[in-house]
Amino acid sequence: MSNSKNKLTLLAVLAHPDDESFGMGGTLALYAERGVDVHLVCATRGEAGEVGPEYLKEYTSIADLRASELRCAAGHLGLKGVHFLNYRDSGMAGSPDNEHPDALCAAPLEEVAANVARFIRELKPQVVLTFDPIGGYRHPDHIRIHEAATRACDLAGDAAFEDGLPPYSPQKLYYHTISKRFLRFVVSLLRLLRKDPSRWGRNEDIDLTEMIVDFPIHARINYRAVVERKEAASSCHVSQIGPAITGGAFRWLFRLFGFGNTDLFMQAYPPPTGSIIQSDLFEGISFLDVPLS
Repeated sequence: MSNSKNKLTLLAVLAHPDDESFGMGGTLALYAERGVDVHLVCATRGEAGEVGPEYLKEYTSIADLRASELRCAAGHLGLKGVHFLNYRDSGMAGSPDNEHPDALCAAPLEEVAANVARFIRELKPQVVLTFDPIGGYRHPDHIRIHEAATRACDLAGDAAFEDGLPPYSPQKLYYHTISKRFLRFVVSLLRLLRKDPSRWGRNEDIDLTEMIVDFPIHARINYRAVVERKEAASSCHVSQIGPAITGGAFRWLFRLFGFGNTDLFMQAYPPPTGSIIQSDLFEGISFLDVPLS
């Protein structure tokens, strides 16, 4: 993917420790394996996550534990850098954590976007990845980071935005999304089993029916070659069960229907043309503005 003159860089902008592994981890590992510099901006340290006391014996806080799990995962994925924005986990919508003064969902959008834009200018990624417009499963932090990353891509290239660094514009922005065909299948299966798909997950606070939004798919990234790296990274987040739709009893179904080794993305910028589904997020990247290594 790279040579002595050109260096590809990919930046994922996400909300919590474990988002990188349970979500687009296969794609991150694949590009790291290909020699791309893969960086992660993580907005919070997952303070609102539920953690059993047995996991906290060597840590002073949930934040310290989950940051340690993230560093473990980053090693397996091959990430070149992990960068925190130092906001607080907001918890699910309507939870008391939403009201914390440092909560990500309470932070002004322009402030969060400016913080992300600074990393874009520093790291100079050609490709930026973040959540889809509903944040995958409508978590308020996921939605805020989707909004902030999208705004940051414009802000980073705007000469009027002054932060001491020169303007830089990523060449592509993608939103990671979930197969809606698979979600429809899971919802139907749960109803067949007389389970409520609107009360899913460990805390029954995820509504699978609200996740079924038909976003267009512009790229399918097959990460079969590095699936073991993704699984090893996911196992680092031992204090978290992980997304219900990809773990436990549904893992074999996910693989059976061919989604277990593929990440799906919609292209936000530049506007996609044609109907061909991309198999490489760096397709069409120009090296005219890529600094020499």
